[in-house]
Amino acid sequence: MNTSPRPGRDVPTLVSRAREGDPRSVARLISLVENGDPKLPEVAAALAPYSGRAQVVGLTGSPGVGKSTTTNELVRALRKAGVRVGVLAVDPSSPFTGGAILGDRIRMQDHTTDPGVYIRSMSSRGHLGGLAAATPQAVRVLEGAGCDVVLVETVGVGQAEVEIASLADTTLVLLAPGMGDAIQAVKAGILEIADVFVVNKADRPGADATYRDIQGMLSLGERGPGDWRPQVVRAVAVKGEGVDDVVDAIGKHRAWLESSDRLRDRREARAAAEVEAIALGTLRARLGSLREGTALSDLAARVAAGELDPYAAADDLIRGL
Repeated sequence: MNTSPRPGRDVPTLVSRAREGDPRSVARLISLVENGDPKLPEVAAALAPYSGRAQVVGLTGSPGVGKSTTTNELVRALRKAGVRVGVLAVDPSSPFTGGAILGDRIRMQDHTTDPGVYIRSMSSRGHLGGLAAATPQAVRVLEGAGCDVVLVETVGVGQAEVEIASLADTTLVLLAPGMGDAIQAVKAGILEIADVFVVNKADRPGADATYRDIQGMLSLGERGPGDWRPQVVRAVAVKGEGVDDVVDAIGKHRAWLESSDRLRDRREARAAAEVEAIALGTLRARLGSLREGTALSDLAARVAAGELDPYAAADDLIRGL
């Protein structure tokens, strides 16, 4: 285990140590990202030359389908292939206390002493979509730390919580027998975001029916020549069965992305979403400062009195920024 001294807050030093594989420096950088530290722009600038090098794989699905177990086995398979792996496991926050269990490290204890694996649990902090707001920047930290593959495990998603598709190069959707039929999958939007379906717990009754349902739904979709057809893979992650098939499906999708130039398109879309989120965050902060003054309250009073409509008031507010 790495016993290097606790790193300070000097960003160039932190990035340099993270590049050398120091887990404490990686942890400190991700903490700066999560907490929205004033040094965050400096961190982003220092990491920019190393971004875009890792393959980002997202894992999502309903609670109880085995996301953490599958992630654990994927790490094992990738490490056997000599791949350096980073894991970001996002846990839900309590709407009452704001706390989170952050328990995925418990399920992944097999890899805690492996210097080629970095595991970080993150709280969603109330952010919807299955991820934490800081996840894209945390991915950049792990890329800068030399991870070849970054696995991002979402919280247990429900309907419309499909933000992982905008972050990952390849999105795995996990299903399990008894967790709902294919119609529920359509309602949740996961047929549209999945690059690979993993029917986990495939040794249970109903697994074949789940497999057939997904294949049937996929056959109804419209695809042009050369479009990717999502793979459907059976697995029993708790026994390590089928995991190599999952890795193989991820590799096939990566090859298709590179051969069709879709990888570039996905990453440009990801960067656009990240820039937009940062810009909106900056605007919210500025609006927050306006609330402490009189500009917003004056406009609100005029809208309430019928002297100004809310769209015109919003335009005035934006011009004031």
